[in-house]
Amino acid sequence: MENSEIVRCWWPANDLAIAYHDEEWGVPVHDDRLLFELITLEGAQSGLSWDIVLRKREGYRGGFCGFDPAAVVQFKSEDVERLVLDAGIIRHRGKIESTINNARCVLEIQASQGSFSNYIWSFVDGNPIQNEWAGPGEIPAQTHLSKSISKDLLNRGFRFVGPTTVYAFMQAAGLVNDHTTDCYRYRELANV
Repeated sequence: MENSEIVRCWWPANDLAIAYHDEEWGVPVHDDRLLFELITLEGAQSGLSWDIVLRKREGYRGGFCGFDPAAVVQFKSEDVERLVLDAGIIRHRGKIESTINNARCVLEIQASQGSFSNYIWSFVDGNPIQNEWAGPGEIPAQTHLSKSISKDLLNRGFRFVGPTTVYAFMQAAGLVNDHTTDCYRYRELANV
């Protein structure tokens, strides 16, 4: 089947977004580093387009030690200054500082829950929520559950994790299957 014949969700508009949609978006993630990466990138997206974040993803991986929270938590003020000047990432001081802060929070959750994955997946009892959206107008920007997770993350000290950011993280990490029902990935991910 040719790429143009494949029915996808409405949003991937370029090759990078199509690859992300087809290979990653909505696939259940249980690796703590990748979960830390996704929650960081979703926070970085705040106020920007996802395409900008995807184009800078490799810069983030390099700048934040492959999203190893134990390494990121060691960052000092000179690391923040280095990152503020790094054109490979979004140079927003608050978002950079929140990533370092959130690394500490991830480590605390790992110590108390065994893993960040155990913690985050406990909100959906370990199973992705299978939504059945026919089109983009039906998909919410946030839900009661994303508000609850956001509140819990904020209470644990996380930053840049509002309910809309958390819902986007849930979509990216596969806690919810928000591919539209006509998208070929919807059926594939409904069977995981």
